[in-house]
Amino acid sequence: MDSLAFIEANLDRFRDELDDFLRIPSVSAKSEHDGDTRAAAEWLCARLSEAGLDAGISETPGHPIVVAEWRGAGSDAPTVLIYGHYDVQPPEPLELWDSPPFEPTVRDGRIYARGSADDKGQLYMHVKALEASLADGGTLPVNVVVVAEGEEEVGSPNLVPFVQAHAERLDSELVLISDTGWFTPDLPALGFSLRGLAYFELHVRGANTDLHSGEFGGAVANPANALARIVASLHDERGRVAIPGFYDDVLEWDAETRARIAALPHSDVDFAASLALAELSGEEGFSTLERLWIRPTCDVCGLISGYTGEGAKTVLPNHAVAKVSFRLVPNQTPERVKALFEAHVDTVRPPGVRVEVRELHGGRPWKAALGGPAFEAAADALEEAFGTRPVPMGGGGSIPIVVDFEETLDASALLVGFSQPGCNLHAPNEWLGVENFEKGIGALARLYQRLG
Repeated sequence: MDSLAFIEANLDRFRDELDDFLRIPSVSAKSEHDGDTRAAAEWLCARLSEAGLDAGISETPGHPIVVAEWRGAGSDAPTVLIYGHYDVQPPEPLELWDSPPFEPTVRDGRIYARGSADDKGQLYMHVKALEASLADGGTLPVNVVVVAEGEEEVGSPNLVPFVQAHAERLDSELVLISDTGWFTPDLPALGFSLRGLAYFELHVRGANTDLHSGEFGGAVANPANALARIVASLHDERGRVAIPGFYDDVLEWDAETRARIAALPHSDVDFAASLALAELSGEEGFSTLERLWIRPTCDVCGLISGYTGEGAKTVLPNHAVAKVSFRLVPNQTPERVKALFEAHVDTVRPPGVRVEVRELHGGRPWKAALGGPAFEAAADALEEAFGTRPVPMGGGGSIPIVVDFEETLDASALLVGFSQPGCNLHAPNEWLGVENFEKGIGALARLYQRLG
């Protein structure tokens, strides 16, 4: 039985196994789920062993890393490293889920569960494609190493040290990642860029305690007011980040890439309507897709200060906090952006308050050429499986490990994703299309053969 026939004959089992995987609440951000996160690693390791790979668990100071290998192609064959993560985002707010987040439920051709799209469902497609390729004495033209971590959703603090320490074992020509998506519900895509991240907490402090706003207001600096002034200084009237030096390192993309982006079937009107917005906003001089994929941003992701309960409390808070996220593009770095942000905050800080910038986490941006043998092999495999040739697509989010894999292993990365727009990544009612899961397994099996 060839791999595609094997997949077709075993789809029901594959789906049942995915449900079992999704039922494990492997929330890496919460210590109360540490046992569940380990259980997910052990479960995945067992399935990789059953698929025909030599699999084991490597301990880290945090959650374990699952590593599985198949070296049957021989020392002269290329090696492909498949990366994914088995940890998931917290499911809260629970009341907004239409079905329990860790009880997979199929509605309208979609698998609803936390982790279905990000990234358990996509990672497990590789496990099943490998099983199908190796079933009944089957073989592959490439050697394979699977690396699945349990800390991607908390910034992958232990993955880079692990890759550096085991670079010889993980040595590969290609790093294959399925943690991205399609351009439209009917149009597959191959990733060519990812924005980096620099995430900070900005703390503004005033007096040594909260104060009565009538007795002290007007004479004592209000940290909430000061924070509002600082936040307002982060952008100019053209939608550009107003931090001096912020754009000095920004790569200007080539005309061909911008033309390919402009040719994609995108509608600003439809995009705004899908979000219940009357209009869009952003940096002048760039299209919406360019703003999302190849331009840097600065956004306040949270504001905390003073009394926020019901009714009035005339309090002048002594502490205000903002969570500020920068999305970066080549050739920006989190370290450089932190220095610029700190200098700007210190410059615009009103008198009477103290400010502190705390770095939470960050990651570098990534870009790839639109083409090459691996890119074309993936395009052919997706077209054969889904009947539509994929388009190049940038990513507004971050997968920081991509750059580290490329640099440490001297490899190229290939992003082949299967989630669809509106799949609610990191939000209630996350879902993965049943058809994408099932046909995607066949697409990956075809891709492995073409990579040889």
